[in-house]
Amino acid sequence: MGFIAGIGRATLVFMEATGRLALFTAIALSHCLRPPFYLRHIGRQMIDIGYYSLPVVGLTALFTGMVLALQSYSGFSRFEAESAIATVVVLSITRELGPVLAGLMVAGRIGAAMAAELGTMRVTEQVDALTTLSTNPFKYLVVPRLLAGTLMLPLLVLVADIIGVFGGFLVGVYRLNFNAGGYITSTWKYLEVMDVVSGLVKAGAFGFAISLMGCYHGYHSRGGAQGVGAATTNAVVSASILILVLNYLLTGIFFS
Repeated sequence: MGFIAGIGRATLVFMEATGRLALFTAIALSHCLRPPFYLRHIGRQMIDIGYYSLPVVGLTALFTGMVLALQSYSGFSRFEAESAIATVVVLSITRELGPVLAGLMVAGRIGAAMAAELGTMRVTEQVDALTTLSTNPFKYLVVPRLLAGTLMLPLLVLVADIIGVFGGFLVGVYRLNFNAGGYITSTWKYLEVMDVVSGLVKAGAFGFAISLMGCYHGYHSRGGAQGVGAATTNAVVSASILILVLNYLLTGIFFS
């Protein structure tokens, strides 16, 4: 009976957390659609999420494209299919690796920062002070981060796609001695608009999930510095898991 009771308690805790997250999401979305909008805060978050994340996302995409080209060559050379390397690199980057890796990098950088910032404001009662000053915390704190994350991650992924494909080009031409014109032709030959669009749609969903998890865990943090640390960890872990789950679901929708 103790084992069954433990399963029941875990189920109730999970359902409670799911309901709280769903309610938080619904409230946040409702505020995203209604004025007023704090444009200065939205712009600040867009710069923080987009511009300052470019170095880590760019480096990740560059070396991912380079490694992908090398690994594809080592495998395809066994079947004399080296001509497919450019196609594999561009499709892998635009469809999957670009959005997923950029999302994971941003989750580690931005998701943690959001949770830490909002968690600190919560435990120091700054969120309550906003309510006292007749300022809606969702409008002032949550909505700018949700909008900025949803809008900026597709732009980051677009840049990551270009850099990742360029990394594959560098390895293919200067390491594997492919013809530059032939490599570019193979890259464009099988690339379709839907391959890029699907990756950008995924990026928008990932950006919303990252911002949502960072804001949710930070907004509900308790217990001083220890609670802020736990909220930061939970934000990164939950955002990373959501990225992988959403990636599977969206891939099934686009390519099933």
